[in-house]
Amino acid sequence: MVTEFEFLKSTYSGGDAGQECVEVARNVPGAVAVRDSKDAGGAILRLGASAWAAFLAGAVKE
Repeated sequence: MVTEFEFLKSTYSGGDAGQECVEVARNVPGAVAVRDSKDAGGAILRLGASAWAAFLAGAVKE
């Protein structure tokens, strides 16, 4: 059985149309998926848990 990603919009994304937004899915064990909220049918970036942790560490706002 294949589990579908359940995407949620980032809490840092604004509600204005046309704004830069991403959606993240963390419901699949061992994987995280990221997509552009303006293109739900487009490309999905799939990351393993360690790659996602490294991405978050590098994206920390100072």
